[in-house]
Amino acid sequence: MKITAKIGLFLAFCLFSITGHAEGAVQPEGPGALMQLVFFGGFILIFYFLMWRPQSKRAKEHKSLVTGLSKGDEVITTGGIAGKITKVSDDFIRVEIAEGVEIKIQKVAISTALPKGTLKSI
Repeated sequence: MKITAKIGLFLAFCLFSITGHAEGAVQPEGPGALMQLVFFGGFILIFYFLMWRPQSKRAKEHKSLVTGLSKGDEVITTGGIAGKITKVSDDFIRVEIAEGVEIKIQKVAISTALPKGTLKSI
């Protein structure tokens, strides 16, 4: 026999012996479908309690803050400007930031409402 034929027989023997052992071997099973559903449900619950719920709670609080704004309230904008509301319209408010200096901003740009008299103490 030639050398190439011997190598071919050797490779064929190795291939058949490997596949023969693989067929009889017990394969470890992964988690069942029920466990996968439990893990998926757990991730959804974690995502809900850590992200969705707090974000929706903050959005509700901000919406109630914005709808409750009235003339004379002292506020801080998201840019950090503190002032007193002089005029309220549907989407915009006028805020006096110094004597005679008023700026017009959107209501959603208000981050905090301050207690009355806070601006005088600053």
